[in-house]
Amino acid sequence: MPQEFKRDYKNILKDYTLKQTEHNLYEGQNFSKQLIQKNISPEDVISIHKASLEEIMPELPENVSHSFDLLIEVMIHYGLALKEHQTLIKKQENFKMEMELAANVQKTLLKTKVPNMSGLDIGMISVPAKEMNGDYAYFLSDETNLGIAVADVIGKGIPAALCMSMIKYGMDGLSGAKTEPVVVLDIINRIVEKSVSDSMFISMFYGTYDSTNNEFTYASAGHEPPLFYCEKSSSFKELQAKGLLLGVIPNVKYEQQSIVLDKGDFVVMMTDGVTECRSKEGFIEQQKVMEIIESVKNEPAQVMVEYVFHKLEELQDFEQRDDFTLVILKKM
Repeated sequence: MPQEFKRDYKNILKDYTLKQTEHNLYEGQNFSKQLIQKNISPEDVISIHKASLEEIMPELPENVSHSFDLLIEVMIHYGLALKEHQTLIKKQENFKMEMELAANVQKTLLKTKVPNMSGLDIGMISVPAKEMNGDYAYFLSDETNLGIAVADVIGKGIPAALCMSMIKYGMDGLSGAKTEPVVVLDIINRIVEKSVSDSMFISMFYGTYDSTNNEFTYASAGHEPPLFYCEKSSSFKELQAKGLLLGVIPNVKYEQQSIVLDKGDFVVMMTDGVTECRSKEGFIEQQKVMEIIESVKNEPAQVMVEYVFHKLEELQDFEQRDDFTLVILKKM
């Protein structure tokens, strides 16, 4: 360490012990800036302080002098811990920046437009619990047909986002909205089984709507069963369809079912972020979810999905634990 630093500090310390003025403190503050510029460690500063104090006060008690040795050891380890802490914070900041970038890329890559179709009202909301979304909703349409996919990766973060990119890749390769749901799931399952890790599984529901006969045809790969609301009977029922999760085995036989929609009927497609919401008392029952949906059944579909999200968010004390995706297809 340069001798001039030791000399300058000694003079500042001597003046302060004698006068204790604001000017002395100001000199000390300026001196600290020089120490930082020269990258002088805290323990070295304490050593300078100890040596200077012993010269200024030869009568300094020996036990007080020894106390600085303890302080030097403390500062050595403190400095190491502080450096490690700062390095960790830097890594976390870099990781956060990378996650934000990845999330923006995912939003752009997986962005899907809700189509307009005569006689139908469609509402969709998808809100990730964290930066990356493990849910996905996808639409295909032409003049008379509509295809709707709702998928959920069993997992979170970047791996889940990469899995969703495979779903989009498969969906983009379909010939059109007329493709039968069982065919769609078979194609996507083969892609996932070949391309995705064995530790990652995806549930998916796919349905098509034919406006010429108002028929909704659907199949499921282990996904949360949608709810069908019948306006005439003012009742809900689950749309069950058997089928394994995507990516388990290459050859799967999926079950396909159909229903006809009358005016006022609607289909509610969702992920488990909707059905497995939890309040302080425990899981929110499906009956409660259905009551919330039915309470806004006369509203536009987009208003319905947004209302359901905010109502369930409120019941969970605004603590979203899972990705939330909800799609409503309503016959006008």
